[in-house]
Amino acid sequence: MMSDYKVEMINDGMQEFYVEFHGPKDSPYQGGLWRIRVELPDAYPYKSPSIGFVNKIYHPNVDEMSGSVCLDVINQTWSPMFDLVNVFEVFLPQLLLYPNPADPLNGEAAAIMMRDRGVYEQRVKEYCEKYAKPEDVGAAGEDKSSDEELSEDDYGSSDDEVAGKADP
Repeated sequence: MMSDYKVEMINDGMQEFYVEFHGPKDSPYQGGLWRIRVELPDAYPYKSPSIGFVNKIYHPNVDEMSGSVCLDVINQTWSPMFDLVNVFEVFLPQLLLYPNPADPLNGEAAAIMMRDRGVYEQRVKEYCEKYAKPEDVGAAGEDKSSDEELSEDDYGSSDDEVAGKADP
């Protein structure tokens, strides 16, 4: 079913996996490559899959921190007639081509898009360059886990430093 896509299974089950997704042509996302985490519920295809970007993407309808996608077809109007090919060939490309800033998960991206489309598209391209290359997809699930705690060195501070000056 997903023969045109690189799919990597998570654990031994068939319900969680990663899919490599290329940004649509003729869009600011062209040339970008994202790792999409897919989780199929037990009731699939009667219940919609959970879809999320693993590496960062700048888009009004994608939460920048979690990668969660705000997409009506997946989240609210899912039908058992849809399948994962629809998600990757129709729904996600349409989401990237036609963002909906009126229903944002990333308020900053939505505001910039509505205020200045050129600045928004430049920011999208910067994110593609920084976070959506093949090497980012390969490392996204292994080295860049958001669950890992940062060490004191990563924060650049220690308990000995004062957070700020006391009020007089």
